[in-house]
Amino acid sequence: MRRSVQTTSGGPAVEEYLARIGPADEAAMRAATQRQLGLTKPAGSLGVLEDLSVRVAGMAGSCPPAVPSPAVVTVFAADHGVHAQGVSPWPQEVTAAMLANFAAGGAAVNAFAANNRVDVRVVDVGVATDVDDLDVVHAKVRPGTRDLSAGPALTADETRAAVAVGLDLADTLVKDGYRCLLTGDMGIANTTASAALIATFTGATAEVVTGRGTGIDDATLAHKTNVIKAALARHDVPATEPLKALQAYGGLEHAALAGYLLGGAANKVPVILDGVIAGAAALVAQAFHPAVIDYCVAGHRSAEPGHAIALKTLGLQPLVDLDLRLGEGTGAVLAYPILTCAVRALREMATFASAGISS
Repeated sequence: MRRSVQTTSGGPAVEEYLARIGPADEAAMRAATQRQLGLTKPAGSLGVLEDLSVRVAGMAGSCPPAVPSPAVVTVFAADHGVHAQGVSPWPQEVTAAMLANFAAGGAAVNAFAANNRVDVRVVDVGVATDVDDLDVVHAKVRPGTRDLSAGPALTADETRAAVAVGLDLADTLVKDGYRCLLTGDMGIANTTASAALIATFTGATAEVVTGRGTGIDDATLAHKTNVIKAALARHDVPATEPLKALQAYGGLEHAALAGYLLGGAANKVPVILDGVIAGAAALVAQAFHPAVIDYCVAGHRSAEPGHAIALKTLGLQPLVDLDLRLGEGTGAVLAYPILTCAVRALREMATFASAGISS
């Protein structure tokens, strides 16, 4: 079994990580923009890849930046008390079953990661079922959140502990040599918590941000929307209070993901976001520290309606748009080679001057 992650006050506090986060390096970005103009191609002909390479230079603080490799996708798994309200037709036990599938290498994210040479880490941050026998990172804060429709999903201490799981794991992974972090997630009913968080931080209504998740029918979608609408009215958390929002709605994986993004930014490495769960967590992370988004790359745009709203608020352009809605980190892993190609082009292409070509 993999090592456990400490979730007590023994590690650095959230505030210590926030103090390490600074904006992307403007000088490196200017140098990268200038270098792009001299590469052997028409200016702008690589489209979004040119902008992406400039952003990575800003993250790294150098031009040209090193190729961000090796990479790891971390799948944070947790359950949700709001499942009791019938917002998903899938039984809660599926979360634990999929955790075992990840650990055995049998999920879509495992297949994609193997193809793209991305390592996989699986983290139990709040699975309701006992999964102690699985070969995963054991960092369970509690066995699932409480029902967000009946009261707060988490206590303040539980929320901070879950955020710390992500912060500390990001720190550890970078110390272990990883230079690109990818987000993954698993949790039945986690799109319900995501919709509540996205509505909180964007000001959008429950009707606009709520989607079908695993493919619910019209009646269940209407019920799910009403559950989220009532929860938003009940908790009424301002967008300036990220800890209180996580405490109100969860989930434990959202809190850990927010910490993971903050930890990546504190270490100045790119973090590739997956879908709607990661988008919701990124909104939380941005509320903690606005500069965290300088280190985030939107891997794809999910078919979940709230994700496009989250990305617009974050100011991020997705690299892939294939109607994906699986989660797990699949979209982030698909996008990783696009990011490395963008950096390699900036780093390895000849300039007009070095190739002896008149520009």
